[in-house]
Amino acid sequence: MKDQLEAIRVSAAEALEAAVSLDELEALRIRFLGKKGALKAVLQSLGSLPANERPVIGQLANEIREYIEQAARTRAEDLGRALQAARLQAETLDVTRPGKDYSLGHKHPMTKVLDEIKDIFIGMGFTVAEGPEVETAWHCFTALNTDENHPARDRQDTFYVSDDVILRTQTSSVQIRHMLEHKPPIRIISPGRVFRKDEVDATHSPMFHQIEGLVVDRGITMGHLKGTLETWMKALYGPDAKTRFRPHHFPYTEPSAEMDFRCFICHGTGCRVCKGEGWVELGGCGMVHPKVLSLCGIDPDEYAGFAFGFGIDRLAQVRVGLADMRTLLDNDLRFLRRF
Repeated sequence: MKDQLEAIRVSAAEALEAAVSLDELEALRIRFLGKKGALKAVLQSLGSLPANERPVIGQLANEIREYIEQAARTRAEDLGRALQAARLQAETLDVTRPGKDYSLGHKHPMTKVLDEIKDIFIGMGFTVAEGPEVETAWHCFTALNTDENHPARDRQDTFYVSDDVILRTQTSSVQIRHMLEHKPPIRIISPGRVFRKDEVDATHSPMFHQIEGLVVDRGITMGHLKGTLETWMKALYGPDAKTRFRPHHFPYTEPSAEMDFRCFICHGTGCRVCKGEGWVELGGCGMVHPKVLSLCGIDPDEYAGFAFGFGIDRLAQVRVGLADMRTLLDNDLRFLRRF
């Protein structure tokens, strides 16, 4: 039996030395020291030995067990160092080599136009206000003097989440929230996404971007409104930009007007974009209705204000000279790379 134990020692030493992975080491440990291992098999026959030989063989078996365990630990440490060295070699980073050339993105043309618009109005003393895209009907309609039977509140024109919650149709709701939280003087612009059930065509989309403005103070007149908007348009499109104001009706402004700009495609002669009129509607404007001021806790006998709202998509369309607004939303890299 002593010869068998010595043979196990020699065999284990050779096998452990030849092991090339930690998984292989574990398999060898089980092979020699496991419950069904070679050493266990020898010890199970220990009872057949004379009583005086059992302690000697038992002590030798323990020595061989300790030897195999220590040899396995030593080999595992050696393999670990070798694996780490190989990994360090494989992952060596040469900091002197040139880095990879990553192409950077750029702003979308609509974002560029919006930034220009913000800069112009901020230069005129306005601040930027924001609000939620999912709004209550009160903020979007009722507070803007739009009664329940008004066509704008019809489910064919507005996206309803519930009976009183909608996707905002205009950023005028931001103006309402601002007037409820701030006292005059007020001078803000409110850019953001809005949603309406419009049919998609060259100048319309069910989701588009809008920027609205609001000024409330003592002594505000329609002249301030027209002067502000004409100054802004010429700053954005140059001194030759042509605008016009047409009488209109909005429940939240009185008097009200539509602001148009001369078509950038046909320059006023008539085309598909302007539907043959030579002018393209930009948006609405007017003096804030006294009832709107009252609903927001502002005395209309002491203060007056003007408001306006325009589609940023259409402004961007003019700015980059596009005949079709849908090009801005197609995400075609061939087009976007031009900017």
